This record gives sequence, C-alpha cells and structure tokens, in this order.
Amino acid sequence: MGARPWRGLRRRLHASSALAWIPLGPRALQARLVVAFVAVVTLAVVIVLVTLPNLLDGYFAQQEHKNLDARARIIATVVTLRIGLATSGAEGAASPIVLPTDPPTVSPAVAAAFGTADDPDGLLNQITTSIAESDLALTISTSPTGGSPTAYRITIPYSPPTPVSGQEPDTITDTYSFRLSDTYWSQFPGRAPVRLVTINLSRPWTFRAQTLRDVVGVMLLAGLVAVLVSIVLAVFIATRLTTPIRRLTQASRALAEGRFDARVPDAAGSGSPEVAELGVAFNRMAERLAESVELIRRDRDRSRDFLADVSHELRTPLAALRTFNELLQEGADDEPATRAEFLESSRGQIERLDWLAQNLLELSKLDSGLVALDLRPDDLRATVEDAVEQARTAATRRGVALTTDLPPKPVRQRHDPQRLVQVLSNLIGNALKFTPSGGAVEVSLGTTPSGARLQVSDTGIGIDPEELPHVFDRFYRGTRAGEVRAAGSGLGLSIVRSIVEMHGGRVAVESAPGQGTRVSVELPREVAQSSPSPSPV
Repeated sequence: MGARPWRGLRRRLHASSALAWIPLGPRALQARLVVAFVAVVTLAVVIVLVTLPNLLDGYFAQQEHKNLDARARIIATVVTLRIGLATSGAEGAASPIVLPTDPPTVSPAVAAAFGTADDPDGLLNQITTSIAESDLALTISTSPTGGSPTAYRITIPYSPPTPVSGQEPDTITDTYSFRLSDTYWSQFPGRAPVRLVTINLSRPWTFRAQTLRDVVGVMLLAGLVAVLVSIVLAVFIATRLTTPIRRLTQASRALAEGRFDARVPDAAGSGSPEVAELGVAFNRMAERLAESVELIRRDRDRSRDFLADVSHELRTPLAALRTFNELLQEGADDEPATRAEFLESSRGQIERLDWLAQNLLELSKLDSGLVALDLRPDDLRATVEDAVEQARTAATRRGVALTTDLPPKPVRQRHDPQRLVQVLSNLIGNALKFTPSGGAVEVSLGTTPSGARLQVSDTGIGIDPEELPHVFDRFYRGTRAGEVRAAGSGLGLSIVRSIVEMHGGRVAVESAPGQGTRVSVELPREVAQSSPSPSPV
C-alpha cells in the first residue's frame, strides 16, 4: 500500500516533465513559415499604423499653421490700411492711434474703425468671418516691444455660419506682430512714438482631425487587407517551398520502408533551385540504391539457385558411389566382371566430380573478378588453330570432320589467347558432343566493322527454340538427347559467356532441331571491360 503514492508521484512527475517539452509554437515547417511571414507583415503594419498618423498629424498641423500665418499677414495689411485711414483725417479730423490718457486708450476714430465685438458689421467681425475663419484677438501696445501698458484689446470668437460635416475647431494658434508709427505726434517736437500691433489667430475651423481619422481608417482597412493578403501569400509561398521537401520526406520514408521504386515526382521543376537539385540528387541516389539492391537480390537468388544446382549435381555421383559401395559390401564383388564394372563406373563418377569441381572453381574465379586478362595484340588465327588442334583427336575418335575457315591476312587485336582457347575448346567440345558420326564441325574467323567474329558451326541434333534462352544458364543441359547431355556439367557455356564478357564482347546461339547449331562470338577491337557482367537470374 505504501508504494502506490510513490508510483502516482512518479507518474505525475513524468507527465509534468513531458509537458515541459511540448513546443509552444507550430512544429511543421509550412506553419512556421506562414506564422513568420504573417508576423513580419503584421509588425510592419502595426509600425506604420503607430508612426504614420503622428507624422501625418504633424504635417497637417504644419500646413494649417502656414495657412493661419498667411491669413494673419493679410489681416495685418488690412488693419494697417484701416488705421492709416482713420488717423490721417481722410474720414474726418486727424487723430493719433493712442491717446495720452491714464491708462492709455486708442483714439475714438480707431475704435470706431475696428468696431465692437458685438457689431456684426464691424471691420474686425467681417475680417474674422471672411479672412481669419478663426478666433481673432487684436492688441495695440504703447511700447514697441510689447507688454504693458496696453491701449487696446479686442477678441472676436469665430463660429462658421454653416458648419460643414467634418469641420471642427483646431488647437493651432498663430501670432503676428508688426509696428506702426503714430505719425499724429510728429507735428509736435520729438519723434513720433511707435505702437506694437499684435494679431492672434486661434481655434481655426479645419478638416485636419477628420482627414486624419479618414486616413487612419483607410490605413486600418489597408492594413487588414495587407494581413489577409499576406496570409494567402504566405500559405502559397510556404506550400510552394515545403511541397518539394514534403515529397522528399515521403520518398525518403518510403525508401526507408523498403519501397526502392519511390522517387520524388517532378524533382527538377519544383521549388527553389537548391531544393530541385536536392530532389534530383535523391532520385539519382534512389536509382543507384535500387540497382544495388536489385544486384544484391539477383546475386542472392543466383547464389541460392547455384547452391541448389550444385547440391543436385553432387547428389547424382555421390548416390551412385554410395550404391556401388553398398553392393560391394553385400558381396557383389565376388564376380571379377561385376567388380570391374563397379570400379569403372566409380572411376567415371569420380572423374565427373573432379570435372564439376574444376568448372565450379573456374566459374567462381570468373564471377568474383579474380581472373585478370592477359591481353596481347596477337593474331586470332593462331588462337583458333591452337583450339582446333587440341580438339582434333576427339573429333577423329568420334568420326566428325573438324575444319577451319580462316582469313588469309592476320587478324590482330588485343585478347587473352589462353582464355579464348578455353572458349573455343568448350564450344568445339559441345559441337563434337552433339554431332553424330559422319557430321561436320567448322570453326571460322572473320572481321567486322567493330572487331572480329568467331563462329563454331555443327551439323548436330540442334536445340529446341524454347531451350535457346536457357543454354547459358548454369547446370542447364536441356531435355533432348539426355544421355549425351548428362555427361557434361552444364557449366561450359556459362564459362564461355563470362570470358567473352570480360573481353567486352557478346555470344549468341542460332539453332533448330535437326539443322545443327551455330555459336557466334563478337569481340570488340578495344577491350573496355576486364570482368564479367552479372549473369541474369
């Protein structure tokens, strides 16, 4: 009972440690690319939405300030002209701008020229409505530097007669000051005093706030559209980038599972050049791997068949020897003739075993590449004559005419004379074996555009058409003339093909039942291969 809480605690600790390794973000490459791309675009949109409205607001405020300053200058011109008319006497008696009262005040002519704040027909009211379009404050100071004392101050608020949608008072202000000489006092001794006139425009009615809101709204909509478009583009681009990688992953997984025909589809025309090159390289590797596996499979099957054939071939002479031994043990050796027959049969089976072992050893050396060709630029006619001379005795014993057809001029090309004599000996031996007494075997040599051709023709029993594709298979001896064929090992033509392929040539058989057989060996002028090609399964 005491162990259960500890087991539960261990399970909870294991679960918590497992949860600690759960990724907080997407693990798929495509999802990460989409998230990264959308995050970058969203960040850019947020930065634009945060900074651009402030920049636009400052730009609009600067433009409105310039506009307000231009209005103030126009108003200053109008005020200067109106004060000049009021004090020059053109509309009555001449008067100063500021009277020397305590406190100082403007002259009645100037005050009348400006009008009051409640007079809609006054000059300043009209200026406020038609030019300023903002709150107007006019100040006249007795000192040219401003400050106290102030002789005149008037403020006229502005309200548009017919407000337009989106137009509202702004917080921008502009102050414009200029100096006027109070020329009235120039008729008295001393210099004419200078008055400071200050025009202040504030709270202009503008569309700046509405324009900024419209711009921000458009930017928000554009930003939203940009994010949506970025999502679509990110999915498209990520899919285009990751699809070849996903195909490569699927092909790799299939290859790892043993499906060696798996390939990356359209490897050369999808994705970036680097990914396309990777896909092409993968397909090339998969093809080579499939070829290697197929070669290994063929070698395995060939080795299995080879072992089965060897076992079968060894079983026959061993069974015969076992039978002879048992018969001799049972007393069959009492008669000298029977004992001599058994010993002769045993000798034949032992010779067959020795011949089979020699051929197996020779074929194994050829297949493993342990045999190197001794290439010499000799005359092929000498090689043919050596092979024919070796078979001359056997042909005479069988009563078969053995002839040659050689060109009058030397046929020189690189070859291994000893191995080609072995080839011709096997072919001539087969021809003599399957040609009845009174027949003929001819060995011919000729030249071709690419090299030389050796042919061994006989007038023997021939080969059935269905057996022709198998004559070079190991241990294959056909079905016709069983007694004659059973005398061989079934490895001679396999050795012939291996040696010819080491020379870079090829061997072919033409035959028909009752019409004889012709074996042709084509040898290239230049030897490009020194080891036999894999035998077909």
